[in-house]
Amino acid sequence: MKPTVVVGLEVHVQLLTRTKIFCGCVNRFNPDAPNTQTCPVCLGLPGALPVMNEEAFRLSLMTAMALNCELARFTKWDRKQYYYPDLPKAYQISQYDLPFSHDGWLDVSTDDCGSRKIRINRAHLEEDAGKNTHDESGRGGDSQVDLNRCGTPLLEIVSEPDIRSAAEAKAYLEELHLLLTYIGVSDCNMQEGSLRCDANVNLHIEQDDGETIATPIVEVKNLNSFRGVEAAITYEAERQQKEFAETGRKLGDPGVEKETRGWSAERNVTFAQRGKEEASDYRYFPDPDLMPVTVSDEQITAIRESLCEFPAARRSRFEQDYGLSNYDASVIINQGEEFADYFESVAQGCGDGKQAANWVTQNVQRELNERQLEIDAFPVCTEVLSSLLKRIVDGELTVKGAREVFDELLTGHDAGTPASVDRITSIIDEKGLAVSTDTGEMDAVIDAAMAAHEKAVEDIRGGKLQAAGPLVGAVMKQLMGADPKTVRQRIIDRVKGT
Repeated sequence: MKPTVVVGLEVHVQLLTRTKIFCGCVNRFNPDAPNTQTCPVCLGLPGALPVMNEEAFRLSLMTAMALNCELARFTKWDRKQYYYPDLPKAYQISQYDLPFSHDGWLDVSTDDCGSRKIRINRAHLEEDAGKNTHDESGRGGDSQVDLNRCGTPLLEIVSEPDIRSAAEAKAYLEELHLLLTYIGVSDCNMQEGSLRCDANVNLHIEQDDGETIATPIVEVKNLNSFRGVEAAITYEAERQQKEFAETGRKLGDPGVEKETRGWSAERNVTFAQRGKEEASDYRYFPDPDLMPVTVSDEQITAIRESLCEFPAARRSRFEQDYGLSNYDASVIINQGEEFADYFESVAQGCGDGKQAANWVTQNVQRELNERQLEIDAFPVCTEVLSSLLKRIVDGELTVKGAREVFDELLTGHDAGTPASVDRITSIIDEKGLAVSTDTGEMDAVIDAAMAAHEKAVEDIRGGKLQAAGPLVGAVMKQLMGADPKTVRQRIIDRVKGT
């Protein structure tokens, strides 16, 4: 029987505050000027005292609410003690036994597992460490330490071991990334280290006698891409299965401890780093320099009322209110809150959610990519696009004609003519794109086309309806605003009626 993959993720998120968590140093990614964003507090110099950043705590509460967590009314700070070159105090201010939130959940969907709730054990606030860089050329170069990141407000979100595949771990991380950027607590820039992930991985292997054996847990550290998380878990599960087949070592055996491994994206392998410390190894105790924090019901209510509609709820509403597929709704939601706002305004204006979804995910998105624009800078505003699409919905304009108008609006904007509702009318009139409602004129053009395509007419009479194509093309050249479907059906009706 195939082993069950068991994964729990520890996600570290840098918060979007102006200053660091316990001092006034600027909170900004700045690798080109190392060790310039530091002070006695974040360097841990004697006599320096930390002061809590209220905005960091507020953003943390927002995140916990979005993750459906229970909020603690009383929380305190602890010292997590260990030595590493990028931790100048030799301890990290964190939270241990009284985190500010616990027992939440996040809905995740995958093709293999469908929709599942992944439980959140806790989300707690702490300070970040610095960054070590090493010369990995093999020529014995230097190792360097940049302490700019020391003291950055860091939110650690710890899931329960509910994830059952590498794909589900990736989906969880993507959904979390989307949620955090929607509510504006972090930019989640994984390349800059604003979102990092540690994956705890092991296997549950069912034996022939019905007993289930667990392999030793491995923590894969500092994964900084969605693809990296998926690849590392896939590799680690395969490695553990092979190791168990060779050694039979299992969780709980004497001398078997939790192992910490790194991930090499270049070699696509995990590699041993050290044995994993337990909580007792960190010698936690309450930080004597920081007061505990109490949270009132009024504070919680104010923060909850400030939150936007969450991505999962909005995705579900788009499916229900606008008749979108889960795929279309996800594409729109995944582009960000402003893009979803744009779609919704267009959908409401034109009265057809599916039509609006097709246009914003295809025509609009294509232009945004080519022009390297964000949606708030797009030259065709929601009022203009919804007016254009309303003409399709009302049968006044074909989709092909609307595309011509859309392109003209963009060309005109590039030449200095703003896109406007009046401009739509002018383009339609100039190009003769309005759908023709004169059936007499259409019939005359169809009759002329039938006379010029006698073979096609005979084929249609014989049941080969695809032969109507050349006739449709000929009519459309004469009637620029005609609807191709209407023309085709009228051709078939007239051929069969003669």
